[in-house]
Amino acid sequence: MARKTTSMRHVKDILRLKHINQLSVREVARSCGLPVSTVGDYLQRAEAAGLTWPLPEGMADSELQAKLLDGSADEATPAKEVPPWPQIHEQLRRKGVTLYLLWQEYRQAHPVGFQYSRFCELYQQWAGTLDPVLRQVHEPGQKLFVDWAGQTVPIQQPDGTTKPASLFVAVLGASNKTYVEAFADQQLPSWIAGHCHTFAFYAGVTRAVVPDNTKTAVIHANRYEPVLHPTYQAMAAHYGTAILPARPKSPRDKAKVEGGVLIAERQILAVIRDQRFFSVGELNQAIRPLLDKLNAQPFQKLEGSRNSWFDTQEKDKLLPLPEQPFEFATWSRAKVNIDYHVVVENHFYSVPYSLIHRQLDVRLTEQTVELFHDGKRVAVHLRSRLPGKFSTIDEHRPKSHQRYLEWTPGRIVEWARKIGPQCGQVVEYILAHKPHPEMGFRSCLGIIRLGKGAGEQRLEAACGRALRFGTCSYQSIKSILESGLDRHDEEPELPLPTAAHENVRGHDYYS
Repeated sequence: MARKTTSMRHVKDILRLKHINQLSVREVARSCGLPVSTVGDYLQRAEAAGLTWPLPEGMADSELQAKLLDGSADEATPAKEVPPWPQIHEQLRRKGVTLYLLWQEYRQAHPVGFQYSRFCELYQQWAGTLDPVLRQVHEPGQKLFVDWAGQTVPIQQPDGTTKPASLFVAVLGASNKTYVEAFADQQLPSWIAGHCHTFAFYAGVTRAVVPDNTKTAVIHANRYEPVLHPTYQAMAAHYGTAILPARPKSPRDKAKVEGGVLIAERQILAVIRDQRFFSVGELNQAIRPLLDKLNAQPFQKLEGSRNSWFDTQEKDKLLPLPEQPFEFATWSRAKVNIDYHVVVENHFYSVPYSLIHRQLDVRLTEQTVELFHDGKRVAVHLRSRLPGKFSTIDEHRPKSHQRYLEWTPGRIVEWARKIGPQCGQVVEYILAHKPHPEMGFRSCLGIIRLGKGAGEQRLEAACGRALRFGTCSYQSIKSILESGLDRHDEEPELPLPTAAHENVRGHDYYS
């Protein structure tokens, strides 16, 4: 049974990578960081539910989960007949015989047997036991290999010190066309930017990207279930590609990029070794002509060059670029507070009030803050750098709050004056002594409503007493009404008596 802890985002990636990128179940599992059995189970459930990619527009994560986990795929499936691998291996030696033909013959004898993709995977597993060292075959447009170069370049700083710049290297699997760019560091934004610039350089996208297990790409390196950074996974989804991290301690998985790194160090970094650079941009200006020369350079033992192979074999096999390049974003989680706002970097952003107490996904870009619930975007704000402030959309408030915000200082003062001039003066005093008039709205409305219980005449008298004693506040006026002090006649203010004491000199002493 599929693990219910698998997020629906993973399920969407499984369907996309299987149906659009046409990856095998094992490759999908490596890209999503899930067990092969879980991926296969979800694909069976999706097939039983009639789901494919793209999913119906507007389908929420909860609806997708209900369709996949309604129990329709929980019934035990009959065991499939294991193909006779030794005979199949022998038949493949015969001219014109393909694995697809042998699979068709197998399905004729076993109609409920393995699907073709699973049939090929099992055969490759069995053949691997005969010869563990298999020659890698890279189909055009299939894989891009990426990594950081070990050698860095010093960048001169104004204070006389230097900081190392890192080299991002990408190599296409079939044509070996190489892309090289320098970055100030190896952090996640630089890693993502390197990929985006690489796809723009090739004017297309491969169906899979093979990185090393660098921390900027893989949060947890594992031979079978690597955990990718969510931003890296989002970038891959944006470009319609898959991330297949190289297995730990498996240099053959990344032999292409390791060779590309070695060539870049010898034919680019070695050439500029004696130059001094004062910025990363200046370094990239020196790299670009050497990179163009590298890709145009003829192969030593083969005809053509990286450029010619790319133009004739791989260029047309790449996936098209999306309309807009990927915008770097970080993901986090936030809980909606009772005031229907979430806190992101100490700033408060509103969401629909019906989501109070819910957990939301937060996507933070350089310009925007996007908030998601159940896989759907529920709010978007311009990003603010003002801590402690609020960004609120009126439609997110309850209707009662929206009516409350229709009040203005002038309207509240006018309403208070209908009760009496002294009530109006109290309201004016409160609004004038707040940093922002809106901060006094609640207190003023509370004072006006006191007249409904005590009567407008008593409220006017209580406001007059509050003005005389300088206690203009909701709590003070409420206390005056509750204690009945508004019914007392005006009390003259008496001077405080002076106590007789030998140390009290009196005002004559200071004359």
